[in-house]
Amino acid sequence: MACSSHLSVTRSFFAVRGEKNSPASPPTVCWPRGDAPGTVRVAYQGISGAYSEFAAGMACPGCATVACRTLGDAVRAVKRDEADRLVLPVESTTEACAVRNYDLLLQNDLHIVREIRLFVDYCLLAMPGVRKRELRKVISHPRALAHCGQALNQLGLHQEAVDDTAGAGRMLLSGGMLDTAAIASPRAAALYGLEVLVQGLQDEAWNVTRFLVLSRYPETPKRTEGVKTSIAIAYRGGALAALMKVLSAFSRRGINLTKLEVNNPSLDGGEPVLMLDLSRRGALMAFPHVLYVDLEGSLDDPEVEEAMAEISSFSVLVRTLGCYPADPNIYDL
Repeated sequence: MACSSHLSVTRSFFAVRGEKNSPASPPTVCWPRGDAPGTVRVAYQGISGAYSEFAAGMACPGCATVACRTLGDAVRAVKRDEADRLVLPVESTTEACAVRNYDLLLQNDLHIVREIRLFVDYCLLAMPGVRKRELRKVISHPRALAHCGQALNQLGLHQEAVDDTAGAGRMLLSGGMLDTAAIASPRAAALYGLEVLVQGLQDEAWNVTRFLVLSRYPETPKRTEGVKTSIAIAYRGGALAALMKVLSAFSRRGINLTKLEVNNPSLDGGEPVLMLDLSRRGALMAFPHVLYVDLEGSLDDPEVEEAMAEISSFSVLVRTLGCYPADPNIYDL
């Protein structure tokens, strides 16, 4: 397959370790395995050894992973048919919703087809033979640096942000950097011949990131239980009033919500939220605030249909982001 300069494709090498970490078989998506014809191509941000690459391999065993420099490049890869799916990190146990990443979902005609949660264990990596006392600087993705802030302050290292965690590890190797450490995964250490000086560097021991798997086409789960639906609700009135109406529409019908978050940049004088209106030939609409909702249930459930109809009656735009199997598992590297 010919790829743009911002892409590289590799065969996924991931295997499930232990029964408790085995992903449940998705009921609606046939994930091809190995070298079978039609192997799914999954785009991710970073290079080989990135946490997102591992999430791609767990979500789609036997896939071909498509490395992209940025998440925007990953989105474009799917839209250009250079990849079939992409993995998008959207939230973690140590920080709030990644608003910019959700914006990519809102601004493009893509659909959530699966979710996956990954335990992120940050490691302090260095060139072979280098000791901690010889280090002066640490490089990694800004999120990794933030998640390990307390440990890095204790080490007294100057922090420098780079595009991704695995890329930081490769920089050490290519530059022969003896006074610099990288924060990355154990897999990155093995790939680039680096030593793990500290494992579990993160400030919060329980560090789990949720990824969404996106596709150009929606999927309809075949099972009636264990299904999630994600929606975005745009409105122009007061945020609190709309929030109460949305909560009422779901609670009166006994629909459980697993996520409820308001993106309200106008409070801080920020730019409005842009969302693609698929009913208007893909026009981008601007809203002062947007409500993200994950709910338990399918669009085929009568109660969900009724709630959606009620919410649509007082909202400017209601968009279904995806209906997909709920995955309660947490996967480990």
